[in-house]
Formats: sequence, structure tokens, C-alpha cells
Amino acid sequence: MSGNFNMTMRKLLKQVGVTSQHAIEEAMREAGVEKTAGKKFATRITLTVEELGLTHVVEGTIDGKSE
Repeated sequence: MSGNFNMTMRKLLKQVGVTSQHAIEEAMREAGVEKTAGKKFATRITLTVEELGLTHVVEGTIDGKSE
């Protein structure tokens, strides 16, 4: 794969990671500690590249904030 491909993919993945983290943190703040403390939240992230026929799903768990 070309250097430009790798660079643009890394840039996109960094943007996804940073913006997703901010969105989750904001949702946790808005929900409040009393609704999130000690709980686990199932997550599903779906990456789609329609022109390539790609759908990639990642599932995991995030622990609620305790502070």
C-alpha cells in the first residue's frame, strides 16, 4: 500500500478515535455519575465503506465513570 494511503487512513482513524472518545465522555457527563457509576455499557462501532462493500463491526464494553 502507498504512503499516501497509509497516511490518509491513519488520519481518518485518529479522527474517529478522538471524536468518538469526546462523544462518549460527553454522553457520560450528561447522564451523570449516579446513572453511570459501576455500570458497564455495551458498545458497537460500525465502519462502512460503501464503494468497497465493506462493513466492519467492533463490539466491546465501556465501564461507567465513577467520579
